[in-house]
Amino acid sequence: QLQLVESGGGLVQPGGSLRLSCAASGFNLDYYGIAWFRQAPGKEREGVLCISRSGDWTNYAGSVKGRFTISKDNAENMVYLQMNNLNPEDTAVYYCAAKRLRIGCSFGSMDYWGKGTLVTVSS
Repeated sequence: QLQLVESGGGLVQPGGSLRLSCAASGFNLDYYGIAWFRQAPGKEREGVLCISRSGDWTNYAGSVKGRFTISKDNAENMVYLQMNNLNPEDTAVYYCAAKRLRIGCSFGSMDYWGKGTLVTVSS
């Protein structure tokens, strides 16, 4: 079964950190770029960061640059999202998604989606 499973969400205070994980099964992330998306309450889903299949190229949304970092471990078939200096505006369900690509990464027309993990930033 081809799937992506996110984990690591939870409640964190403003200024805190969380690391989200995305585990792939049934397919090899060596051939896929990965993107993290988020959807805040009452808002549309937005792309946050993405990483190329080799892990050597990333793209960030402006609001998270300098605070969030994406990394990829092809040997473990895992992708991580390190989130630092969180603020209440980061509260959302976070999704990982995969797209088969030769180079670069993308936020469009993803091939596989996870079901999401909730991150709540509140004091």
